[in-house]
Amino acid sequence: MQRLALAAGSRVSSKMKLHVRKYVAIQICLLALVAGCGYQFTGRGAAFPSDVRTVFVDPLVNRTKEVGIDREMTMALRTEINRKGLLRVVDRLEDADAILSGIIRTFDSRVVGINRHDEALQYEYLLVIDLNLRRRAPDELLWRTQGARFIDQYAGSRAAVVTTSPESRALGYQSPDLRRFTDVQLTETQKDEARSRLVQSAAHDLHMRLVELF
Repeated sequence: MQRLALAAGSRVSSKMKLHVRKYVAIQICLLALVAGCGYQFTGRGAAFPSDVRTVFVDPLVNRTKEVGIDREMTMALRTEINRKGLLRVVDRLEDADAILSGIIRTFDSRVVGINRHDEALQYEYLLVIDLNLRRRAPDELLWRTQGARFIDQYAGSRAAVVTTSPESRALGYQSPDLRRFTDVQLTETQKDEARSRLVQSAAHDLHMRLVELF
């Protein structure tokens, strides 16, 4: 009897293990399916017109004193839209279902932190953009954002750089590295990097707003 009970218990245990393995396998498959289809969760919003598949990105109008920022921002928007693949950027206006255009209203740098000697420790970039998306034919406004603001900061001296910050680690800054820079050299390097970050993050955010019509 004891042997029979042990044998029966062994069979039950084996069945339970088999069920557990099947359950785990199903969960893994479901996770893989979700990961593989994750693209859909960041796709177009339900309100976005299904017949709008191609877009012409009109060069942005530059209302600032910053030379070239219009070209950088236009290219960043084109790259971001193409990279996501939710819309296709076309080079000819007549091939587009919709037209994306806009104005760069502000691109400024200002001091936001000083030391006790009134020396600049921290600067801040401010970017303000108006964008709109219009259906080409018939002409119809599909989406607009006005006064979209984007901010990034950069150091004005070696004393302002926190080498343990995620940004510094990403750029590979270590304390010995900073000693090789003068404050002017460091500020110019950080300024260029902040400008690039700002343009890229603005393009990413504006694209997300666009496809969600937010």
